[in-house]
Amino acid sequence: MKARNNFFRSFYFKVAASFVLSLLFVAVLGNFILFRYSLKSQFNEFRDKLKVIVRTAVLFIDADQLGSIPLGSEGINAPSFRGIAVQLLRIKQANPLVRNIYIMAKTDRPGILQFLVDPDALTSNNVKANATSFPGDKYDASRFPEMLKSFSGPTVDTNLSSDDWGRFLSGYAPILDKNNEPAAILGIDINASDVYLAQKELFLRGVFVLFMGFIFALGLGAIFSIRIITPIKKLIGGTKNIAKGNLEYQVEIPSSDEIGQLAESFNKMSLSLKDAREKLHDYFYRVVKSMVRSLEAKDSYTCGHSERVGEYAYKIAIEMGIPMDKAQLLQRAAQLHDIGKLGIHEDILNKKSGLSVKESDLVRKHPVVGEEILKPVFLDQEMLSVIRSHHERYDGKGYPDNLKPEQTGIFPQIVSVADAYDAMTSTRSYHTKMTKEEGVVKIKEGAGTQFNPEVVAAFCKIIT
Repeated sequence: MKARNNFFRSFYFKVAASFVLSLLFVAVLGNFILFRYSLKSQFNEFRDKLKVIVRTAVLFIDADQLGSIPLGSEGINAPSFRGIAVQLLRIKQANPLVRNIYIMAKTDRPGILQFLVDPDALTSNNVKANATSFPGDKYDASRFPEMLKSFSGPTVDTNLSSDDWGRFLSGYAPILDKNNEPAAILGIDINASDVYLAQKELFLRGVFVLFMGFIFALGLGAIFSIRIITPIKKLIGGTKNIAKGNLEYQVEIPSSDEIGQLAESFNKMSLSLKDAREKLHDYFYRVVKSMVRSLEAKDSYTCGHSERVGEYAYKIAIEMGIPMDKAQLLQRAAQLHDIGKLGIHEDILNKKSGLSVKESDLVRKHPVVGEEILKPVFLDQEMLSVIRSHHERYDGKGYPDNLKPEQTGIFPQIVSVADAYDAMTSTRSYHTKMTKEEGVVKIKEGAGTQFNPEVVAAFCKIIT
């Protein structure tokens, strides 16, 4: 559930959703406009066709005959009724779409019309089923404003109507007398089921197009979002690497747009940070190195010890096939390996007699103290391990952590040999120096117990 919530809050989802919704809105709007236009165009065409039919039909009706039709059910037997009804049936037969055709006149009641001629009355089946209207039957036309307006001119309903027999559209036209006054109206209902089905099919097509548009928008949104998010993810990865201290990390985004420019600026920034860190480290290194020299200056016996240990460590590393850049870092770390002795009084460091237990414990803490001094600046754990672990032994009996060789790494083991050899071959307050040959013998004797045999083998090659 948490992963799902994170996805919906992600920038990827927001970009994709915005793009999809934008495309979907355009698709819906365009589809709606097209749908409405098509429906309106088709419906207006159908209305125009009906208007032509009804205007043509009134030309065959004699208004004077209408006035002689008796009102009531017996009116269907009048010759004038039959003559007009036959004419209306001919019009209906000539136009297969015509479902009903009839003539109505006004009454003295507003909105109420009365039938004059319904040709269905001539069909006995319609009469028996009460599916016809007789002369004088009243009809409430208040629901059909176009019907009432037709006394002034031909008109057609603006919407489809429906009943038990289906959907239809009605059109009307006035029947004018000799004085050019409307004596009645002719109404025609034409079957609009085809129009309704066409509208329904058009609607379904619109839904299909909309659905396909949604799928297309979803796919296109995903593609464009990925193209946008991918370089942003690379930039995020770059910032994470920077945060971890990998200032050499470069983001590769082959683009000339704003994101590409941002990546270029990011790469320049990381290089600037790398350069600034190197300068800071170099400055700090020089400061600490001067402190080491001041420490050694207090003891004439150890003067130059750190420099020599660094030199030995560098040569051993090169002999063992360690890359030069790593060997150089090792050399610099080795030169600072005794920085923790700054916290030890010089009387203890220069003491000629044996150290007390308390003094010995204090001396053994110098690797930990040195690590604490350098940790804020030396982010490379491999180099910090040189400071902390250069007194660890190959057999795991060293200090301060009694680590096995696989736990310390090769660099502290290299410095361990270099430090021990220089201490043996230098004059100290507590012993006289050994010769070069004696020192090498002692180092060889310690191989496999105090020292790593491989390191000893490389040391013997560089010292002879």
